[in-house]
Amino acid sequence: MASAAKPELPDSVDVVVIGGGIVGVSTAWRLAKKGVAVALIEKGAIAAEQSSRNWGFVRQQGRAPEELPLVMESLRVWRGLEREIGEPVGFHRTGVLYTARNDSDIAAFEAFVEHARQHQLDSRILSAAELGSLVPDMAGAWKAALHTPSDGRAEPRLAAPAIARAAQRLGARVIVRCAARGLDIEGGKTAGVVTEHGRIAASTVVLAGGVWSSLLCGNHGVDLPQLRIQNDVFRTTPCREVFPGAVWADDVAIRRREDGGYTVAHGYRADVHVGPDALRRFHEFQPAYRQERAALRLRFGPQSLREFATRRRWALDDATPFEATRVMNPRPYKSVVMEAFANLRRVFPALADVGIEETWAGLIDVTPDAIPVISPVEDIPGFYLSTGFSGHGFGIGPGAGLVTAEMATGAPSTVDLSAFRLRRFADGAPNPFGGAV
Repeated sequence: MASAAKPELPDSVDVVVIGGGIVGVSTAWRLAKKGVAVALIEKGAIAAEQSSRNWGFVRQQGRAPEELPLVMESLRVWRGLEREIGEPVGFHRTGVLYTARNDSDIAAFEAFVEHARQHQLDSRILSAAELGSLVPDMAGAWKAALHTPSDGRAEPRLAAPAIARAAQRLGARVIVRCAARGLDIEGGKTAGVVTEHGRIAASTVVLAGGVWSSLLCGNHGVDLPQLRIQNDVFRTTPCREVFPGAVWADDVAIRRREDGGYTVAHGYRADVHVGPDALRRFHEFQPAYRQERAALRLRFGPQSLREFATRRRWALDDATPFEATRVMNPRPYKSVVMEAFANLRRVFPALADVGIEETWAGLIDVTPDAIPVISPVEDIPGFYLSTGFSGHGFGIGPGAGLVTAEMATGAPSTVDLSAFRLRRFADGAPNPFGGAV
């Protein structure tokens, strides 16, 4: 992949994709498969942020009704992905399991199973005895569990780079360390992208920029409600297998890795850094915060200060925040990691002697209704968004790339995208957390 200090840019392409996470590279790959001239530009490195830092769950289980058709399509892509691109991504259909401690948890599982049945999804509720047979090494007073055998896992550090290379082999230009400063707009329409190294002409631009998307949109007067949530993760030393797939057991979540260890996170701890967006958008996100307040911790620290210091407006010939921070690399909170480590050893006593090999943190791009935006920007023809995946982007990524490529080229969509439209935040669409979005 191009990595020179000043990369050679194409003069023009049909589509520019901004953002080298799994959604961006999957979009570029799909466009290249269609024979579309596409350039993907990334300010840092491919999958350097959340696309390599997530848990690695590839699940249909527990998805919002609006998302389920899209993630089911994505699972179809995942199943054939290694064969199609000729590289490993670590995908295995090993199942995903959620545990229930109380009747409220079971009621939520029952509601999902009823919806899943309409899509012929193989999710079912296990009794405590069935759970014990499936995962005999798990301790705890569990009443039941939700299990979807067709769900799986994949390796975040493998998947997006492999897809990017597949896109390159099909003719896509993948250009790293090249920040997009903004859109070139002529006559009210998209005419290209201005980067730190020059302009690329294009009548279509797709923004798949994760946590950076709202900042770039705001510089063009496009209101994209989005906040950043920090999640802390660690990987263990190689250890015995307690479950071949992924388990979310109340206050600890685990996913089996290709290296013989587990990726582990706290099941109910995430951090919101209080910055200008969190303050400005408090009303929009209040219903979600109210429902999830037991899991969310409000923090004011170095990340908050960086957000307050970040420029919100710039000219296209100025240096931008995207050049100032090539890779967002938040420091994990040791207290959260150690609490998750203790939870791991309590819930899985067979892993009592496991060690911590590596810790990291990532920032998740969330919307007020925890549903992504896959949508044209109506006020700027030729500008499209595929962002705000709210912690679901890795599993949905290959399917999101498919439908984003369809959207950008005017092709019929494989799934209905109406629930993901940007305008829902302005037209009073229902919010699953209560009230309107």
